[in-house]
Amino acid sequence: MYVTSGGKKISPWHDIPLFTSNTTCNFFCEIPKETSAKMECNTEGPLNPIKQDMKKGKLRFYPYNINWNYGMLPQTWEDPDVTNKECNAAGDNDPVDVVEIGSRQMGMGEVAEVKPLGCLAMIDEGELDWKVLAIATSDPHAANIHDVDDIEKYYPGTVDAVRTWFRDYKIPDGKPANSYGFDDKALGRDFAIEVIKETQGFYNGLKARSDKGDLVF
Repeated sequence: MYVTSGGKKISPWHDIPLFTSNTTCNFFCEIPKETSAKMECNTEGPLNPIKQDMKKGKLRFYPYNINWNYGMLPQTWEDPDVTNKECNAAGDNDPVDVVEIGSRQMGMGEVAEVKPLGCLAMIDEGELDWKVLAIATSDPHAANIHDVDDIEKYYPGTVDAVRTWFRDYKIPDGKPANSYGFDDKALGRDFAIEVIKETQGFYNGLKARSDKGDLVF
């Protein structure tokens, strides 16, 4: 599925701005909540359309529905050549993932303004794969949720559920559970925004290399 703007195809990774303010970002929804098809932005194809992941010639599905809107932050990149010292793991070569915890099911390919609330430093097969927890600014509770500790008041159990879901979702396929850095803690809003800014810097570096012709971008 290609993303369009003004009747023209655009790249959801490259053509959508990241920050909408100092504390809000654009979120690109790849997987609507309560669905299980493993959809993702194709970072290697022209204009980066959404496609369903495949393995051994078969379309991939999660073993159970994902209970939140899931997608990415445009113009971010987790650099596989940069190791986070706290986690002893380098980036997974993808844009930063977002778990949008709001009450509304978004559409696949929808772009929504969100407030980052915190993040989890997930480690997947030795790679650092940040999961930013966020809420759409249009959510009825968004005005009252400003940081990761506020989530429990309005969406109780959500942080634990997200942590558990992403830790265990590979187990039914016979793979080991994922793990988390920072003692499994959900880190707060300010930390998450610094992660977003850092990965935006990694993206800008990747783009500069592409502009010089060092790689296809």
